[in-house]
Order: sequence, then C-alpha cells, then structure tokens
Amino acid sequence: MPQDPKLLRRLLRAKDRMDAASHEDWPVSRLAEVSALSPAHFARAFKQAFGLPPHRYLLTRRIEHACALLRETGLPVSDIAFRTGWSSLGTFGRVFREVTGAHPGQLRLDARAAVQAPGRVPGCVLGAAQRPDLESAVSEKRRRRVGGTTSAIKSDEVA
Repeated sequence: MPQDPKLLRRLLRAKDRMDAASHEDWPVSRLAEVSALSPAHFARAFKQAFGLPPHRYLLTRRIEHACALLRETGLPVSDIAFRTGWSSLGTFGRVFREVTGAHPGQLRLDARAAVQAPGRVPGCVLGAAQRPDLESAVSEKRRRRVGGTTSAIKSDEVA
C-alpha cells in the first residue's frame, strides 16, 4: 500500500537529519519529533517506506562513513569508531563485522591492496604506460629528412 506523500516528506526530513549527523544519537523519540509523528507510528512508517527500521538505517550509515574513513585516511580504528558515533570500540567492531563481513583493519588492508593492484588501472592508462618510447623513431625520421632522404621509413627500420 503506497504511503501518503505528506507522510513520506516527514519521514525524509528525519532521514535527512540522520544522514547529515549520523554520528549523533538518534533515538526514535527524537526522530519522531523531527517528523511530527508519534514514536510508534514513525517507526512503523519508516520501516515500511525505507525497508529498514530507523536504528538499523542509522547503523548502516555509520558503517558506510567508517568504511570511507578507513579507505581514505590513516586514522586509527578507534578514532574512526568514535568519530562515526560509536561509544564502544567493541560494539563498533562487532557491528562492522556483521554488516561488512570483515574486520575494520582488514577492510583497510584490502582497500590499499586494491588501489595498488594493476587490475584496477584502466586499460588505456596501462597501455600508455607500456607504450615504447617513440622519441628515437621521431628523431630518426627527422634526421633522415634533414640528411636529404625523404623516402618513407620502413616499420622495421624505426624499431
């Protein structure tokens, strides 16, 4: 059953607040207040609209932010946990493993290895890097023209 557009706007208001400040505590009562709904009605409507209960959605956003920090910074895992809203490093690690299937440190190692793996470099860039140095062929061609020889150079002479 489709939801009322006015209700969806209210739910999106709460979802946007969670997205903007996922490191903050967002109990259902606070989210319901933002949406001008009762806590029970908010929780049911949010799950129906977005497929996840509000708390699970918030945990997912926190883990996504933590993954980005793990890949893009050299911050210690404990700092990342506290920056993304976790008050316990143990809870962060447990939920992180449940959601991603890996330890935070392992995700960081895998991300660094993937960046260094040549399979992740586009073929055009690899081709350009592996292209032979054509300076000598161009210079040879110019030298022959200056020397009075303007005949076409055979491909086996250039190499």
